[in-house]
Amino acid sequence: MPIRVVRLGGPRAPGEGTRLGTVRRPPRGVRKGQFASRDYFDVWLPELAPSAEVVSWALSEPWTDARWRRYARRYHREMREPRARHLIELLAALSHQASFSVGCYCEDPSRCHRSLLRTLLADAGGAIGEVT
Repeated sequence: MPIRVVRLGGPRAPGEGTRLGTVRRPPRGVRKGQFASRDYFDVWLPELAPSAEVVSWALSEPWTDARWRRYARRYHREMREPRARHLIELLAALSHQASFSVGCYCEDPSRCHRSLLRTLLADAGGAIGEVT
């Protein structure tokens, strides 16, 4: 049962399971009771999102390859903190027994922390599916 890595707000795949929102903020203009029904997430898990400081820096200028590498280093550093590391290890272990997905709002998965999170989950031994 590989972990699916998805764009939040997009349609759910059959058998996707519980959708975890690894974002700093919930979707704007959407009532809390509608997060799941509108295909955002079932459970909000901001501990696996980049910090507000890193997000602000990332959005301050257009992406270049050098900026992306710096962003990735900063995100990886944050994910080495004990709370995030323990959650990554937990999700990696659960991926062998449960169906779930993790996601973010970003349109381009190649310039989104969800692609970095996918690698971290795989490195922790998780069963991983494609990034969509």
